[in-house]
Amino acid sequence: MQPVIDVINLQKSFGDNEVLKNICFNVNKGEVVCVIGPSGSGKSTLLRCINLLETPTAGKILFHKINIQSGKIPISNYRAKVGMVFQQFNLFSNMTVLNNCVVGQVTVLGKSHDEAVKNARLYLSKVGMAQYENAKPQQISGGQKQRVAIARALAMEPEVLLFDEPTSSLDPEMVGEVLVVMRELANSGLTMVVVTHEMSFARDVASRVVFMDDGVIVEESKPSVMFANPRNERTKEFLARVL
Repeated sequence: MQPVIDVINLQKSFGDNEVLKNICFNVNKGEVVCVIGPSGSGKSTLLRCINLLETPTAGKILFHKINIQSGKIPISNYRAKVGMVFQQFNLFSNMTVLNNCVVGQVTVLGKSHDEAVKNARLYLSKVGMAQYENAKPQQISGGQKQRVAIARALAMEPEVLLFDEPTSSLDPEMVGEVLVVMRELANSGLTMVVVTHEMSFARDVASRVVFMDDGVIVEESKPSVMFANPRNERTKEFLARVL
């Protein structure tokens, strides 16, 4: 297996609050890694550190064996390669759906406007949002906004896509439409790290499931093992509650 991302002894503290404690794990090319666990266990902070939205307190994150904090990869280039889809969509409210998907390609990747528009339309059609390209974010539903956010991330043609609880701020009937898109991406071979409360998605789609609690990785295994026969008592308790 070819690791794309290696997380080595990662620690993150906010003041005296140690949120991540010596986290070690990797993400291999083509894998879908789902990170599950109770609220406050450090899952989102882990993703934010991988994307350098938070600066690790200690430890290393390697991308193709290069330390992402070494300065050898400009951060904007790295974030184009390791994209992120947020819980709250984070779309630019003053731009159309299309322009939300164009702007990063032009400013970060240096694409021509025409090329960026063509690419944006391709990914908007992939997520079923092509007909809304002239809408502003406030004119579309939460599920549609999240699909646009996914198209925007895909338009950067990343190697890895990080999803931070992408369905948690959606109405229940909109969750399905976003999960369908994510399943298709997983089936296409995209490398994905997904922090999620959607256990059925983790069970059906993940190559590997990581269970976090209180800032540590308690257990990681294939979904068939994690959901049918978890080894750790804490994992058993958590799954008994959420399933």
